[in-house]
This record gives sequence, structure tokens and C-alpha cells, in this order.
Amino acid sequence: MNGMFFALLGAAIATVLAGIGSAKGVGGAAQTAMGVLSEDSSQFGKMLVLTLLPGTQGLYGFIVGFLILVSCGVLGGDMPTMGQGLAFFGASLAIGFGGLFSGIAQGKAAVSGIAMTAKDDKNFSKGMVSVTLVEIYALLAFIVSLLVVISIPGLKL
Repeated sequence: MNGMFFALLGAAIATVLAGIGSAKGVGGAAQTAMGVLSEDSSQFGKMLVLTLLPGTQGLYGFIVGFLILVSCGVLGGDMPTMGQGLAFFGASLAIGFGGLFSGIAQGKAAVSGIAMTAKDDKNFSKGMVSVTLVEIYALLAFIVSLLVVISIPGLKL
């Protein structure tokens, strides 16, 4: 028996969970931004930036999922052993759950940043800093998943 099932499950978890976090985060921020833009369309650029930031988690999850697919033989490479498949699965959990929760949290921070910017345009940079602070945790989860995924093909598990 090989580890293909667990590797594919890992790719799905990384992509789907991080994608859900991004979708919820971007969706909430977009709703708030549309309200602001209905009153003042000149704020479009700032609203777009704050709305897009929670979308990075989905991108990180996609990259990890793609690398798993490449590494496990679906898009090239060798079929994983059971140990490697389980390692791919484990590696996906960091960005899957990290992306899910940080995407939602970043969306909430973006909503607040949008509301603050709508009240006073000078508050945009303060909102950006707050939203970016949440991004750090998404990046940490992404880096952990990425480092593990790229090291698995060389391991004899």
C-alpha cells in the first residue's frame, strides 16, 4: 500500500480549508467595502487593498496543495510511500487550519480597517498595519507547511 490517499487528502485539506478562510474573510470585507463605496467611490483603491488581504491564505493553501500534487506523482514525481503520504497529510494541517482561522480573523480586522478608513481617510495606514499583523500567522503556517512538503521527497519514510 502506498501513501497516495493521504497525500491527496493533504492537498485537499491545505487547499479547501485555507480557501474557506479566505472566502469568508474576503467576503466579509467586500460587503463592508461595498457599503463604503456606495457612499464614496473615490475610496476604491484603499477598499480593494483591505478587501484582498484575507485572500492570501487561499493562495498559500493552493501553493502547498499544488506542491503536494507535484511531489506525490499526480503532476510528476514519484508515488509516495505510506510514511511520505502521512507526512504530506501532516504538513497540510498547518496551512489548512492556519489559513482557515487566520483568513477569518484577517477578514474581521479588514472590516474594522475599512470602517475606520471610511470615517477618516488618514486612518488607512493604521488599518493596514492591523490587518497585516494577522497575515504574519498565515505566513508562519505557510512556511511550516512549505518546508515540510519540500523536504518529504528526500526522506525515507
